[in-house]
Amino acid sequence: MQTTRRQFLHSLVPLAGALAAPNILRAANLNGRLQHACIGVGGMMGFNDFNNFRQHPRTDVVAICDVDALNLERAMKEVPNARPYRDWREMLAKEGGKIDSINATVPDHMHAAICFTAMQAGKHTYCQKPMCHDVAEVRALTQLAAEKKLKTQLGNQHASGGGDRMAVEYLKAGVIGKIKHVYLCSNRASGAAYRLDMPKPPPAPVPAQLDWNLWLGTAPERPYAADVYHPSKWRTWLDFGTGWSGDIGCHIFSAPWKALNLKAPLSIQARVNKEWMASPELRAQLWARANHITWVFPGNALTVGGQPLTVEWFDGVEPDFYIPEEFRKLYPGERFPQEAALILGENGALLLPHSSGPQLLPREKFAAEARPVVKGENHYHAFINSILDNTPCESPFEISGPMSEAVILGTVATRTPGVKLEWDSQALKITNSGDANALLRRSYRQGWKIDGLGAP
Repeated sequence: MQTTRRQFLHSLVPLAGALAAPNILRAANLNGRLQHACIGVGGMMGFNDFNNFRQHPRTDVVAICDVDALNLERAMKEVPNARPYRDWREMLAKEGGKIDSINATVPDHMHAAICFTAMQAGKHTYCQKPMCHDVAEVRALTQLAAEKKLKTQLGNQHASGGGDRMAVEYLKAGVIGKIKHVYLCSNRASGAAYRLDMPKPPPAPVPAQLDWNLWLGTAPERPYAADVYHPSKWRTWLDFGTGWSGDIGCHIFSAPWKALNLKAPLSIQARVNKEWMASPELRAQLWARANHITWVFPGNALTVGGQPLTVEWFDGVEPDFYIPEEFRKLYPGERFPQEAALILGENGALLLPHSSGPQLLPREKFAAEARPVVKGENHYHAFINSILDNTPCESPFEISGPMSEAVILGTVATRTPGVKLEWDSQALKITNSGDANALLRRSYRQGWKIDGLGAP
């Protein structure tokens, strides 16, 4: 039997006082071990996240949840004493007093519903990137984390790595001088498999192991299609994913965001591939296959003359969406990585390939520059340690929330290409486009409405 929203919230009332304060664990009575629940244990990232949490020496994964019975069966072999669930709402209702924290590793459209509900119940939360499908959802989670004083972490795991941390230290130290421009790119060859031109794939019978209604969750109802939405190609569809920039943007944006003290953008504009622009059917169902997004951020002490800073994102399958032309002109002998951040300063540039270490350019100029001494750590374990030891996380929602808003605003711009969107962050409003402003929040499917989320 499915648990209704009213029943779920009522079941949590007696726990509210005990769970509202940070770092007060139900697990304190179990030798200080964290009692954790994994929501989404399938696919590459779900099983990876699950394994990282269960391998922490002071953590017990006591509950697991997945809409696919085969995913649950696989995970149960690793944690046979964990309590399995298909519906995360039932899990939270029944496990309310038995768990301290959760992680959500599910399609983007369900991040907010799961995390918001868990956080309302006082659960420390690890959320895979991007934080949410919609801008308004990101804001709601960011505010709730602060209100509840919860430990949170966005799943951009490379942010805790030595490469990203070293890049942040270089930039904060002013090694390349005041910053003039930032380029962000993601054009990995494997990404082409997730950029489909299939707006309405043929329907197929739902596999016996999959609860398709639970998989759809807040999204509009549609027929199941074999080997398309589940388990991995859902990112292509507007209803479920956030496109390639939403998927990878929170990785590539992270180091520049933190190092340059970026705040909410002033404006966002995008161009997309011509085929998508020309097809109303594609535009109604799918994310564009190639994107060029431009943000303008307020200037600060780290930008040239304190002037506004332009940040550009490139991704896609068309040649002029691959890499910034300025890189070729400035550093003709250098190879631009498939995924990277390029930060241009007055005295040179910093190139940060994704999941690697930073490079200062031109190389000969910075050959004698000492590399910052930093230590990488396991992103998942850092989240757990932050709860148990009250230590900081690398990507708490107070930092990753505003960054995620900027990233998801970029996806809004790709759906209204060619329009320079003016952003009023305080009012949570795009002031010059009603069409774009309507994309800041969705209407949830009947039966899935959650107070505080989605369109009224």
